[in-house]
Amino acid sequence: MTKKIKIAVVGVGRWGVHLLRNFLEHPQASVVAVVDPNPECLAAVKRQHNLGDEILLTTEWQAIQQVEGLEAVVIATPASTHYSLITDALHWGYHVLAEKPLTLNPAECRELCQLAQKQQRQLIVDHTYLFHPAVTRGKAVVQARQLGDLRYGYATRTHLGPVRQDVDALWDLAIHDIAIFNSWLNQIPVKVQATGTVWLQPKLAQEQTLSFSTVSNSSLLEGLSDLVWVTLTYPDNFQAYIHLCWLNSDKQRRLGVVGNLGSLIFDEMSRTSPLTILHGEFEQQENRFVPVNQKQQVLEIETGEPLGRVCNHFITCVLENTPSTVSSGLVGTQLVQILAGLTESLNNGGKPVFLNANED
Repeated sequence: MTKKIKIAVVGVGRWGVHLLRNFLEHPQASVVAVVDPNPECLAAVKRQHNLGDEILLTTEWQAIQQVEGLEAVVIATPASTHYSLITDALHWGYHVLAEKPLTLNPAECRELCQLAQKQQRQLIVDHTYLFHPAVTRGKAVVQARQLGDLRYGYATRTHLGPVRQDVDALWDLAIHDIAIFNSWLNQIPVKVQATGTVWLQPKLAQEQTLSFSTVSNSSLLEGLSDLVWVTLTYPDNFQAYIHLCWLNSDKQRRLGVVGNLGSLIFDEMSRTSPLTILHGEFEQQENRFVPVNQKQQVLEIETGEPLGRVCNHFITCVLENTPSTVSSGLVGTQLVQILAGLTESLNNGGKPVFLNANED
């Protein structure tokens, strides 16, 4: 008989409902509790998924301790609540899958990783793009040096809303592209820079912004940036440039890595060819540089919902009680540390911030 992991899903908002669906459908998962502070959300998922009375539906977080045999908790709540919820869950002896970002503070992330290790429980972060078949295939291309010597990277993530009121465009959008660059390069940045522009929300409560900022001088904070430009510098001096904006009707989800033999493009908006290598290089003829060997290669990628892969990966890690090799708490911590450094740079007019790689 196949063992089923008893799971509680905490938070069934915009993303939590997708996590709930995947675990309800997973053959080795048994959803035994759903927690949400909004009774209407609980009623909606009960109707939508025809949940039986044996599943605990509650607005009280502490109530999950009553569930016999509960082994894992899936947390899809606002990031500001993650630290306290994950701390509780680990102390209670549960494995945890948390929506990204792990928390809004690198020190809290490190503390949670240490607690998970002490409790011998798995802490995994839902960085869904790391499980996207195109990202997985792209990493293999880069690591096999099919692009030759790497030159630089770039990404654009723009759309017209939704506009967040708790974090800026940097914290809302950048984590995806940073995670992909880190994965493809198998490195993390050592220096970061960010500049931003505020149009819509120039004077919000600064304590909201400061809840995740490492900057003590709040006088430089002028609201939530709608447009952010990011520069990441890696140990080998590779640089990646990211354009982020939630005030742009030209919706783009495009990321590229350029080498001397060609460019690898991940275009999420393309349904027919999301992952492409544009081959091409220069041949020097006297004092001229002539493009040669130009061709387009559309790469085949596996099918399957990335979030489904996240859920399956979590179940495997719980069953084997082994750390994630893809999106562990350490990976989540590294990404939060990068975002905190970018926030410091943003609040200081783009001043470079050097990251301590040992603070993981």
